Order: sequence, then structure tokens, then C-alpha cells
Amino acid sequence: MGRLDGKIAIVTGGGGGIGSAVARRFVAEGAKVAIADLFEDSARAAADPLGDAALAVQFDAADPASIEAMVAATVAHFGRLDILHNNAAMTDPAKHPLDSTAVDIPIEIWDEIIDINLRGYLLGCKYAIPHMIAGGGGSIVNTASNSGTAGDLARIAYGTSKGGIITLSKYIATQYGKQNIRCNSVAPGVVLTDALDATAPGLKEIIQRHILTPEFGTPDDIAALVAFLASDESRYITGENISISGGGLSHQPHYADLLDLMGEHLS
Repeated sequence: MGRLDGKIAIVTGGGGGIGSAVARRFVAEGAKVAIADLFEDSARAAADPLGDAALAVQFDAADPASIEAMVAATVAHFGRLDILHNNAAMTDPAKHPLDSTAVDIPIEIWDEIIDINLRGYLLGCKYAIPHMIAGGGGSIVNTASNSGTAGDLARIAYGTSKGGIITLSKYIATQYGKQNIRCNSVAPGVVLTDALDATAPGLKEIIQRHILTPEFGTPDDIAALVAFLASDESRYITGENISISGGGLSHQPHYADLLDLMGEHLS
């Protein structure tokens, strides 16, 4: 028996590296999953290998009506809803360089990122929670980021949206906890996906100096954490943000420089 036997889940951004890994893990744990993505081909590519346990749904995280329809389609197909993994994000590589600083960012880029990354998560919760309450409860897991917990030199809209997701998760947990709705966020650091080099070339080489584990995490590592938070094994965990980043935020900011200095003294 799997930890998610009989559960019905939605994974948004389900055609991407992390989303598809979460969907596979959910099914392996016994759930049935609606894999929702802006690109229908990507959703189908992730859903088809999972057979009748998966449903491909095209949706637009910037469109409230599309999000409502996604939830409705899932419930109509599977009969209920127990788990929502909000994971969609604005991933257009042509727009990432425009998400820069407070002075330089075009306001339309700010609005688009906030709409997709933050408002889209609120709307997913808005439309999913009534179905979860009707079924006796549920678990929401939101994908945040370490970028939502500290400042950086660029990507001000992305970081702000992810910080908002962390706070949103705490509000959902507080407002619906007594109705047996749990809500947590996970905050990945750099994760090895196909899109990483396309969206942030050279980033992993820089970040590798600051993580504490020998290797970077993979989408399957994120999926393992999300599956735990979706399952009843985490029934006493809600309102939390869990960093999954190889210890990247657990040390002093000069960690990598000290390693270099120690190496020089030992050589």
C-alpha cells in the first residue's frame, strides 16, 4: 500500500521537471493525478505514461477562469480532490533577464510574474479548498524558493512572488486548519533540471560552492518531500516553509570563502 492510496491530486506546472517528478511519485504512492500545464503537449507527455491514474489538463495560471475550470475538471473526472501541489511558475527564458532591479524592471514583467507565481497559487487554493472541505480535508503544498527568504542582485519579482507564497501558505494553514486543511511550502535551491542551464547559465557552478551536500538535488528529491507533506504521515505539520537546498541557507554567508582560505593554508 502507498501513502497516498485513494487520494486525488492536482499538480500544476506538471509538465516540467519538478512537476512531472511529483506526479510520478504521487502515482507510485497510490494517488490519481491531474497534471495541469500551460502547454497541453507537455501535460500529455507527463500523463500518458501513467495511464488511467493521470489526467492531462491544459490551463493558464494567469487566468482565474482557467484555474477554476482546471479544478472543476479534476473533480468531475476523479470525483473528489485531496491534494493540491501549486507548482506552476513563469518560465519564459526570454523574460527572465527583464526581471532585474526595482528601478529597471518593466512593470508589465512584474505584473506577469506576480500574477502567475503568486495570484495563481491563491486562486488554486480558492477553488480547491471547498472541494477538500467537502471531502473531509486535504493537503496543499506550494512551491516557493530560497529566493523568497533573502535578497539578491536580480529577479526582484520572482523573489517577491516566492516570499509571498511562503506567507500565503501560512495564512491558508491558519484560516482552514480547523477544517482539516493543511498548507505548507517547499523552498528548493538550485535543482538539476533540463531548464536550468537555459534560464540561468552558469548558476549551478556558482551555487555549488555554497551547498553542503556533495551533489545537487534533483526533481525526485523535491518530489519525495512533496509526497511526504501531501501524505497523512505529515498530519501534524502545517504552516511551515521547508528549505530543500543542500544546506545552502544553513551557514554563514562567507562559508565558501573560508573554504578557499583554509585550502590555501593547508596547501
